[in-house]
Amino acid sequence: MLDASLARQLKTLLEKVTQPIELVSTLDDRPKSAELAELLDEIAGLSDLVSHARTGDDPRRPSFVIRRAGTGIEVGFAGIPLGHEFSSLVLALLQVGGHPSKEAAELLTQVRDLEGEFHFETYFSLSCQNCPDVVQALNLMCVLNPTITHTAIDGALFPDEVDNRQVMAVPSVFLNGEPFGSGRMSLEQIVGRLDVGAAARTAAAISEKDPFDVLVVGGGPAGATAAIYAARKGIRTGLVAERFGGQVLDTVGIENFASVPYTEGPKLAAALDDHVRRYDVDIMNAQHATALTPAVGQQGLVEVELGSGARLLARSVILSTGARWRSMNVPGETEYRNKGVTYCPHCDGPLFKGKRVAVIGGGNSGVEAAIDLAGIVAHVTLVEFDAELRADEVLQRKLRSLPNIDILLSAQTTEVVGDGVKVTGLTYADRTTEARHSLAVDGVFVQIGLLPNTEWLSGTVDLTPRGEIVIDDHGRTSVPGVYAAGDCTTAPFKQIIVAAGAGATAALGAFDHLIRTSPALDTGTRSLTRAD
Repeated sequence: MLDASLARQLKTLLEKVTQPIELVSTLDDRPKSAELAELLDEIAGLSDLVSHARTGDDPRRPSFVIRRAGTGIEVGFAGIPLGHEFSSLVLALLQVGGHPSKEAAELLTQVRDLEGEFHFETYFSLSCQNCPDVVQALNLMCVLNPTITHTAIDGALFPDEVDNRQVMAVPSVFLNGEPFGSGRMSLEQIVGRLDVGAAARTAAAISEKDPFDVLVVGGGPAGATAAIYAARKGIRTGLVAERFGGQVLDTVGIENFASVPYTEGPKLAAALDDHVRRYDVDIMNAQHATALTPAVGQQGLVEVELGSGARLLARSVILSTGARWRSMNVPGETEYRNKGVTYCPHCDGPLFKGKRVAVIGGGNSGVEAAIDLAGIVAHVTLVEFDAELRADEVLQRKLRSLPNIDILLSAQTTEVVGDGVKVTGLTYADRTTEARHSLAVDGVFVQIGLLPNTEWLSGTVDLTPRGEIVIDDHGRTSVPGVYAAGDCTTAPFKQIIVAAGAGATAALGAFDHLIRTSPALDTGTRSLTRAD
């Protein structure tokens, strides 16, 4: 099951195990059970502290538990956790085997202190890049708290359960038999829903924090880079984010980030998180900003209010809240997001080489996407709601000159269709005749615009009619001491590497603002203090 290289890597990782582990499998006579048995035998052969027994009695077959010998600490898998879930398997082995988690100590204590009986089940897909975060968070909770159990279930191997529970997307989580949530969830978010009063305690703790020299709002490439640059200046830096990584977490393949030939969104987000944590940055996750109050006077403090009710003060603020893709809001779009429905032709286009795709949107971004994709894919169908394209004439001429592009005008997309795993087509209505049509495609590129996450800033900083924060070449906004970077701004190109560079610019701009508005750098306290 494991190739030689992967086996060597796993053997090295298992050297971190300090407690005996029992792999207890429940099998039947089907081929998948034989595959699971082979995998577990291989794992057991890599460490003297790991054993495999085929003595389980779970109704799901094939399945297994990873148990700390002589204890009730265990996590369960129904299926064979390879693909994206192999990392979940490895982490479970290490954590059940006594290797400590790298999560914040306060969060781990919060999990240990949870009271009640929590029996979780998560349906995942081996091709789902969002599932491991949820599976790994719940597995860690099992290791920390004996009142919590979790079984991660490969929905493809248990279709009757999927049908009976009406699981239409992964990851889907059930708690004590009832739906709990779907989609990516962090450990902080899960614990926050279980721990009554946690939000109030967290808000109180955040509000008690001393003012920051630089407070970054947003944890995507722009925010992470801004935090790194600010912290490297030796000043008090904070970062507040609803989800660290931002829109990058929803990106499948990234092949245009200089010096990194290929990576995936979650891997890049994890690398950004690790890099930021190497510096003295106060990271506040699972928090979203709801209001900004400008400073009063040159020596005043900017206030940022969070949805939890917490309030933060800072001498300067960098807004990097990013943007979200405008959705079509049609059936199937959410279910097949990252399974054929995508929003970035630059990042994901090469994944559809030689296939048929549709581009939704006839503005500049849609036409540019169609032109770019035409050089990669077998065929492009551009679907435009209006009776004519809205793109610049020069782009339209280029578009119409390409032999492998069809254009559908007055066409309203009504549904994204798939086979449960990936997109197989879409349906649309002819707005002139009202006739309904089907279109067979492997991918759907939605290019109907971005929505910057700036609604909460209306009336505070200058925004364009599209909601983008107006900035200058230093990242300055219309509010003194407030800077911005990334996809939430008027920067013309919405790309990961562009956002990262803008984050650096904003941080340097904010630092320049701090040293020019009379505070002086106190290297003893590593903070900017007022000069006497």
